[in-house]
Amino acid sequence: MNSVSTSSGKLDIPGPDSKGVRCYKGIPFAAAPVGDLRCKPPQKAKSWVGIRPVSTFGSNAPQRVVFSDIDPLVVGVAEDCLYLNVWSTAAASTTVKQPVLFWIHGGGFAVGSGTEPRYDGSQLAARGIVVVTVNTRLNALGLLAHPELTAEAGSSGNYALLDLIAALQWVKENIAEFGGDPAAVTIAGESAGSMFCSMLMASPLAKGLFHRVIGQSGAEFPSPEKRTQTLAEAETYGLGFMKKLGVSTLAEMRALPVEVLLDASPGLGFWPVIDGYALPASLPKIFANGEQSDVALLVGWNKDEGTNFTLAERGQGKYPYRQQVQDLFGPVTDAVLQLYPDGSTSQTLASAKHLGGDLVICQGAWHWAEAQRQTGKAEIFRFRFDKEPTVPQSWFPNDAQPGAFHSCEIPYVFNTLTAFDWSIRPEDNAVADLTAQYWVNFVKSGNPNSVALPEWPSYREANRPALCIDVVPHVLPDPAGDRHRLLAQHSRQ
Repeated sequence: MNSVSTSSGKLDIPGPDSKGVRCYKGIPFAAAPVGDLRCKPPQKAKSWVGIRPVSTFGSNAPQRVVFSDIDPLVVGVAEDCLYLNVWSTAAASTTVKQPVLFWIHGGGFAVGSGTEPRYDGSQLAARGIVVVTVNTRLNALGLLAHPELTAEAGSSGNYALLDLIAALQWVKENIAEFGGDPAAVTIAGESAGSMFCSMLMASPLAKGLFHRVIGQSGAEFPSPEKRTQTLAEAETYGLGFMKKLGVSTLAEMRALPVEVLLDASPGLGFWPVIDGYALPASLPKIFANGEQSDVALLVGWNKDEGTNFTLAERGQGKYPYRQQVQDLFGPVTDAVLQLYPDGSTSQTLASAKHLGGDLVICQGAWHWAEAQRQTGKAEIFRFRFDKEPTVPQSWFPNDAQPGAFHSCEIPYVFNTLTAFDWSIRPEDNAVADLTAQYWVNFVKSGNPNSVALPEWPSYREANRPALCIDVVPHVLPDPAGDRHRLLAQHSRQ
């Protein structure tokens, strides 16, 4: 056999690496969202004649540099960006199909791609699973809501989420040709990718397309300073964005060079929407009603998320910590300061880190696990990633102790430590081997445990335990649970 057949055409079969892993790059899962398809739901991929090569990645979604750890130009950017990549050791003729890991990248819904070197799936695929990474539309191109867009398609604002659903439908239809099992798909992601996973778990359009979920450092559950915007709110924002572009019709917007849209929204301006279609209600409501996909969930965060989200840097460091707490929490300020105290400079800086990380990342992931615990029946496993990598001081020039910062766990999960220029020690390799095996075990069975690994208890046990992943893994009962329960109580529903 010299090709693989998909629903759109035949693909070349690449040569294997030293471990027998083949990487199929740049497979289109939907039509190019350009011209009249800009800001429309994804359409079926166009068919091709002959055998399509798979030696190069597809373009990344249009984006600018926002985060120092994401290089959008690594393979180039273009609106024609709806591509996925597959790593597999299996063959279509294999009778026993391998479980599938479907990875969704992070980047604040504005940057990132499935082609980043840290997401290279070869090390995980060598352990007996099929790995898929995917691109979606980003920023305004993926999340713009507008009354005319709503009138045109019945909803608007969640094109990136619909892209992921289209990619999962592609996996269901085609992954068996790559030796994958369409009945054993785990969706997984980090940060914004993890938020997408929580939304897919809540979306009625995604039911039956996946069977397990891994969420790393993110969930689209509310916090005391954030909630998912309604369609009406998103449409109002979209009207302002169109005015900023200097256009008044969809046709004019779709005719603009993509650089104009990027210039009008250079940072993190667009977020998912309760659109009444892909996301019919807020996640707390969907989970409280037991309407989510009830599948096994592995979820957690990193010990020092606040390194990246500290309150100490808000307002260019001129917004006093106590005033921020007062503005956020009003009458319950004293209760919050008991758990996140101010006092000495070092104590206040530590609290600013803890509260910032909890508000932006940790509390949402905690809320996700707890919501599934309340109304779901499937198994839940929770983690806190504690391993602190050794990084150049230039990464965090104002923080001598960044700790286990946001996203640092990714190269350990994928066992791709060499993707970054940082110090790699024997204990880093050991933790990467351990973490990768936990994740692969979960993809295979819905349970991260195996005889050779330290035991990871279920979050459904009475003390709500979490596995702290480090050189010596250890279990803690509900770490920082008092903080997260307080924040959940005062979240913006």
